[in-house]
Amino acid sequence: MPRCLQFAAVIMLFMLVTAPAAGPGQAERQPIFPFPIQQTTLDNGLSVISVPFDSPGIIAYYTVVRTGSRNEVEKGLSGFAHFFEHMMFRGTQKYSQEKYNDVLKSLGADSNAFTTDDWTCYHMTIPASALATAVEIESDRFENLKYDEPSFQKEARAVLGEYNKNASSPFLKLEEAMQNTAFTRHTYKHTTLGFLEDIKDMPNQYAYSKIFFDRWYRPENCTIVVTGDVKHDELVSLVKAHYGSWARGKASVEIPKEPPQTEPRNAHLSWPVPTLSTLYLGYHMPASDPANPDIAALAAIEQAVFGETSPLYRELVLKEQKVVTLMAEASPHRDPGLFSIIARVRISADPPAVRQRIADALAEAGRTPIDSARLDAVRSHLKYAYAASLRSADAVAHAIGESIAITGRPDAMNDLFAAFERLTPADLQRVAARYFIPTNETVIILETEKKK
Repeated sequence: MPRCLQFAAVIMLFMLVTAPAAGPGQAERQPIFPFPIQQTTLDNGLSVISVPFDSPGIIAYYTVVRTGSRNEVEKGLSGFAHFFEHMMFRGTQKYSQEKYNDVLKSLGADSNAFTTDDWTCYHMTIPASALATAVEIESDRFENLKYDEPSFQKEARAVLGEYNKNASSPFLKLEEAMQNTAFTRHTYKHTTLGFLEDIKDMPNQYAYSKIFFDRWYRPENCTIVVTGDVKHDELVSLVKAHYGSWARGKASVEIPKEPPQTEPRNAHLSWPVPTLSTLYLGYHMPASDPANPDIAALAAIEQAVFGETSPLYRELVLKEQKVVTLMAEASPHRDPGLFSIIARVRISADPPAVRQRIADALAEAGRTPIDSARLDAVRSHLKYAYAASLRSADAVAHAIGESIAITGRPDAMNDLFAAFERLTPADLQRVAARYFIPTNETVIILETEKKK
């Protein structure tokens, strides 16, 4: 059964952009991504990428679809990117759901899927000897997915059940409130799961589901990434044989642009059972363009101001113990997204004071350049954290897949890391002063419901 990436599970995603390459006056360094990338594009637009990795007899097979909740532009029809994460496991005429699962079991495959705002990913880890089988069954379901209306309605009701399960935690409600409040026009206004009213209505949208699939599940919108014990020529030959007849799509949509925020926004949530008071702050930030130096600066601020070695973290979490959880995320997105900060506060009376401490720390970052030694330490930590994350064929495939999904390039992390290395303390000061201002701020506070 596929899984979904929810807010609490994606805090680590921005590590893609947070380690250094070569800086001015330094000897040229190796690219931060240490493995060779081979890429071939078929006549129908399907990209095929292989990355050799030392995992004898094992490969990771990823299909990256550059479609997420961002692409859900029609009013009343959110949630379909996530819906197809489920529906793609329903089978085809050649491989029913049961037969498809039997093949995976026979291979000893670890197979799953996830959806984010910007992309949907189908992935498996399998024996290298099963590459031909993987290409066959994956090409079949991407070209020949088949389902009738009763099957569609059954899966749509399962999606509602998943929403209800996630809604038992306050984090989904926090994320919904943040996106719905911070965004006014862009499709980031709804979460990956979609608006609740749209999910409830989804069983009635069988006809639209066919439109959505036909629009986005096309070769020019997909990339196959295989890492591990793989030979590129063999992979391309198999993909051409099985995916070569997959026809290009013709549809296109315009994603609405979000206008600049010009005044503070806020929302207050209550939770029906006892929970820790939670403060959630969001600041609009640019899309994850490797050419924009502000992206690397925001990633550095994430660690310098809110990381576990930061003064704010040491004071609020370790010394005073006012805050149970403090974390920030400079979220990577295809379009302008949010720099988010979350603090779970131990005592219900403390959120205003904690909010002020966070505001003071951000204001200080905009007034005073960070110490050079501190910036170097942040760079070092993030560099080695990223390098250590590439410890399996699956992790390597995920890094490549995310780079493609966000930037359209498999090697964009090299440019992003190079930009990170060029940062100066003055860059961080400039960026903090630019983005962390009241008119660009959205504040969501969640507290236990007060009994009347």
